[in-house]
Amino acid sequence: MARKFSLAYLTIPGTNPMDQIKIAKEAGYDFVSLRTIPMHLPGEPEFLPQKDPALFEAIRAALKEYDMPLMDIELARIRKDLDINEYKPAFEAAAKLGATDVLGSVWTRDRAWYTETAGKVADMAKEFGLKFNIEFLPWAGVRNLQEDITLIDDLGRDNVFVMVDTLHAGRAGVTGAELARTPRKYFNFIHLCDGPAPEGAECKDTVLDNIKDDLMLYTAREARFYPGEGDIKIAEMVKAMPEIPLSIELPNLKEIKARGVAGHAARCLEVAKKYFAENGIN
Repeated sequence: MARKFSLAYLTIPGTNPMDQIKIAKEAGYDFVSLRTIPMHLPGEPEFLPQKDPALFEAIRAALKEYDMPLMDIELARIRKDLDINEYKPAFEAAAKLGATDVLGSVWTRDRAWYTETAGKVADMAKEFGLKFNIEFLPWAGVRNLQEDITLIDDLGRDNVFVMVDTLHAGRAGVTGAELARTPRKYFNFIHLCDGPAPEGAECKDTVLDNIKDDLMLYTAREARFYPGEGDIKIAEMVKAMPEIPLSIELPNLKEIKARGVAGHAARCLEVAKKYFAENGIN
């Protein structure tokens, strides 16, 4: 069975959904992953089909025209200053557009609170037949594979999964052997990219309050590498997990400037497939 790839929003940030869908189709992706829950970042446009009927219809028409399935939407963050009730209309709109998944993350170290809140988000997603995938990041609230697995176990719901981003996993010290020991039931899809060598330690709690100057955040948002061009042991990780979809999340502003958004998106998939072939990954 051939691997399936999705084009994540952050690979070509700021691109409107209709153009992202077209670019994904022309580059040869199997799915598209849209950001319809805003992060309110400075200067970042927001594309909210749940609030804009014309945009909703334009996205639906583009998905149909290009025969491009919508895999997931992002980003349902678990954070104390955010109202999770705002996610419900986004989930409903995504389900109507054919999405199967929601991506989320945790941004507090208050385990009791984030467990309860994540459960509410998972239940909200299930109302619309969506799976809730929780990503761990070394500077966030859930920081490594084991913390994520513990959260999934504590939630005890059948629509919640660990989402492994190869960059963040490498930074968190996750190995292929650790992933291989983990029951396959925890995994649903993967974020694929490469990057510089892991830092060797998780961030201190204070980073949660002031991460804008952190090198890891800069790399994650602006300077990821094509697979095989960095230091993350991607092949070991991917081989250790089931043959689940891979969403290429690979923002690199330098490459986008040089190649354009369509050229960069195409290059991401081309390099990923070449890397997989060279490393014996089906």
